[in-house]
Amino acid sequence: MIVGLDIGTNNIRVAVAQENEDGKLEIVGTYTKASSGLRNGSVVNIEDAKNAIKEAIEETEQSIGVEIFGVHTAVGGPQIESINSRGVVPVHGEDSRKGEINSSDIEQVIRNATAIKIPEDKQKLNVIPQHYTVDNVGGIKSPMGMIGVRLEADVHITTISKTIVKNIISCIERAGYQFESIVQKSLAISKSVCYEDEMELGSIIIDLGAGTTDVLVIYDSAPICTISIPVGGNAVTNDIAVVAGIPVAEAERIKIESGCCFEDDIGEDIDVILPGVGGRGPEVIYKSELCEIISARVEQIFEMVRDKIKRETNESIKQLSGNIILTGGGAKMDGVVDLAKSVFRTSSVRLGIPEILGNETSDYRSPEYATVIGIVENAFKEPVTNNHIVNKKERKAENKLITFFKTFF
Repeated sequence: MIVGLDIGTNNIRVAVAQENEDGKLEIVGTYTKASSGLRNGSVVNIEDAKNAIKEAIEETEQSIGVEIFGVHTAVGGPQIESINSRGVVPVHGEDSRKGEINSSDIEQVIRNATAIKIPEDKQKLNVIPQHYTVDNVGGIKSPMGMIGVRLEADVHITTISKTIVKNIISCIERAGYQFESIVQKSLAISKSVCYEDEMELGSIIIDLGAGTTDVLVIYDSAPICTISIPVGGNAVTNDIAVVAGIPVAEAERIKIESGCCFEDDIGEDIDVILPGVGGRGPEVIYKSELCEIISARVEQIFEMVRDKIKRETNESIKQLSGNIILTGGGAKMDGVVDLAKSVFRTSSVRLGIPEILGNETSDYRSPEYATVIGIVENAFKEPVTNNHIVNKKERKAENKLITFFKTFF
């Protein structure tokens, strides 16, 4: 049994999964609850965040009939930074097979590639091998067993503020649950929404969260760039509140119910009723006017993503012949795909929908669940990501998950 916990600025999402008889991952249930104590991916109030996590997990237990002890989670936001690094080792091989690359050589070259100096307030989050080079022959995905003299490895390293991680772990443990592991959000998303050919050809994952917009650029089946924009859906909500002169809560409701960010997708230009404030009567605006407010901010977010990718990587966006994949709550807004096509000047844009894992009709097959489903997939598959932040306590059988109640067998 695996439990994923996505701690977002506006919402906390929980996903419970299990391995079925065929050895495949199956989603048992999901749950969403309003979050608190977080801002732009960071904990700003330990007590509020702890209570929100505890309530979300307890209500998950009640709704799907499980008892949860430990959780896997993810982290994103502008506190994450990335760097590409290279390591080199001479190939020693076994005495009987001189020059044959073995697992020790691969482990050593990865260690050499990650032996970089990082600020004292940072720690490594994930290390992803991109490709290997054997005696100047590059682009090798697995050098095991090859004959050579010199082995090189290119890796993608992400780092995170130690304080951010400690606060997240503290919230989980204060809520009464065991911390299992933590992974980069956008990397987790890639596990749940990306196809192999997309990753090989080169794709961009854009997670439109409430507080931040997290981005992962993948090429040749490996990450090459990790970035984050400190602007998200809450900025859109605030724009509506300021321009229309209404409370933020009402602006969020109107955004969800009537929001659109691309004029051609409006359809019928219906009236949108704005609530009265302070004795002032309700007012009416057209949906097209609401679209102007929203599209200006969402277009700015996409432009910031596009420009930062150009600065951070040598790869031109046009050279990435896969897809731009949109996830997160912001990806549900009408017109977001067409606006992304316009900004990035490509027709290769789609929504990131988690793959079918057991129940085809489950509500987890929606862009806002991409992170939490990716968390459980990442934990289940145990990829070679060299996660540097894992629970060090002995994992006893009783600290996993109690099996389903009889009604769920």
